[in-house]
Amino acid sequence: MADLQTISSHWEGLPRDPYLKDGGRYRFRRHASYEVKSGSLTLVPHRAHWQSVDYNALHGGIERWFEPIGAGVLNNPAWQRVLLGLAHVLSSLKPVTTWFVEAHQFRIDTTDGISRPTPEGAHRDGVDFVAVFLLDRVGIKGGETRIFEANGSAGLRFTLTQPWSLLLMNDERMIHESTPIRPLGNYGYRDTLVLTYRSNGFQDSPNRSQQ
Repeated sequence: MADLQTISSHWEGLPRDPYLKDGGRYRFRRHASYEVKSGSLTLVPHRAHWQSVDYNALHGGIERWFEPIGAGVLNNPAWQRVLLGLAHVLSSLKPVTTWFVEAHQFRIDTTDGISRPTPEGAHRDGVDFVAVFLLDRVGIKGGETRIFEANGSAGLRFTLTQPWSLLLMNDERMIHESTPIRPLGNYGYRDTLVLTYRSNGFQDSPNRSQQ
């Protein structure tokens, strides 16, 4: 845990997400992409985050160029162990040659009062597996995690509260969302790390651009 907490400090000062279509100012994030092959982790050139409208009706279909994750995180041995450790676990469930991994640092704060960790609502991400780590929640209520069978009615509702607690989910079978957060006082925030693992390449726009 002490090693993991050396990563958590890098959630301070994240740049604001400029793509929120609801006009909100409450989401901050950074993004990076990796390939994991034969137990080796390779950072790929910075690329846009893209989802089709089939998976993200609100923000799908557009290339979202977020600021890259900083060197203080990328070079942290604990960070690298998290990404490789999850790849090892997931390969035992679904053996693949290469995992295509996207990493997202998120902070949702209560600048505007009520804020939405998942403004797109209940959704899938279009990958094989999704890992959501809660790093911290300060001065808030809400933020309940809800997951449901994509082709059924069964579901679970719970709230991640402990630092580095984890939701690990099969994205092909489940849809998920987090409920809005509200401040307990004047201000609060919720920090998460979201890692997605995909076996058949990154999701890229058909009209992919370079930056």
